[in-house]
Amino acid sequence: MSNDLGMGELLDAREKSEDNAATFEPKNFAEYLGQKNVKEKLELYVKAASMRNAPLDHLLLFGPPGLGKTTLARVITKELGATLKITSAPALERGGDLVAILSNLSERDVLFIDEIHRLPKIVEEILYSAMENFCVDMIVGQGAGAKSIRLPLEPFTLIGATTRTALLSGPLQTRFGIVERLDFYEADELADIAIQNAKFADVALEKDAALVIGSRARGTPRIAKRIVRRVQDFALVKGHANVSVPVVEEALQFLGIDEDGMNKLDRAILLHILRDFDGGPVGLETIAAVTGEDKDTIEDFCEPFLIRGGFLQKTVRGRKIPASKVLYLRRKLLGGDWATQASLFE
Repeated sequence: MSNDLGMGELLDAREKSEDNAATFEPKNFAEYLGQKNVKEKLELYVKAASMRNAPLDHLLLFGPPGLGKTTLARVITKELGATLKITSAPALERGGDLVAILSNLSERDVLFIDEIHRLPKIVEEILYSAMENFCVDMIVGQGAGAKSIRLPLEPFTLIGATTRTALLSGPLQTRFGIVERLDFYEADELADIAIQNAKFADVALEKDAALVIGSRARGTPRIAKRIVRRVQDFALVKGHANVSVPVVEEALQFLGIDEDGMNKLDRAILLHILRDFDGGPVGLETIAAVTGEDKDTIEDFCEPFLIRGGFLQKTVRGRKIPASKVLYLRRKLLGGDWATQASLFE
């Protein structure tokens, strides 16, 4: 396991500065692959807004990180023929920060706020009137001489993105006219994305090799794109002109990504639960302590993948390995014939 990656770029589905520079950027809905149902609805809404010559209704995109919410916001903006302004909720610490952005928007501009569930309450309240009435109310002066003024805004579209809708307040949610969830991708969809990005990078990626990448990308386009870049590096250094299945398999082994799509941290979590806690249940904080990772990283980026793969369960008492996976994981992580010890984990 010496070549494994821990909380490296292949696990971390959060956007990084290299993503936009080194990957293909869709310019329209046709080039945006996957999310078919969501895309069809958004195409209709965008077309209707253009026919009305009016701003698109405010849009909330939610779902796990790395599925293309920011990219979809860019595509929508281009389809509308508008200008996109991007910010994130943690950057909006004061009401004045948001007012400054809103007052500089032109008619039908699109404002994208990432991690919108993290907006401070005072900033969120300013959004209410901005979204509903295209104006903001401001207090000028102090004490007895203070007065409220209303600042009109140009009609705009707000696109909010969040990975945690449960943390989004009810009043803010109800002000979005369109709410859509992005789901994890299938392996064949990720293979198409891998091929698309390989062509952009002038890499000769074979279709079967792309399917291998798609099956190991944790259902996440951003991770598939990063694997393509790392495989490209590997093929270049090793002198492979074409990226075939054997080349991809060798590169993934070098990167520490196994046949189940797990990397070092995934395996460490499961190994500790099996070896140190008899298969569980065990609390999240304990898992974080024994693996040396923070619990948010484990909860946000490891557990969804392991749970979807059937390798982990959440219970009221903690995390545990499903009985159906105990023997498989013992052989995978520890080796040897553990069939005689199955009763210990039932």
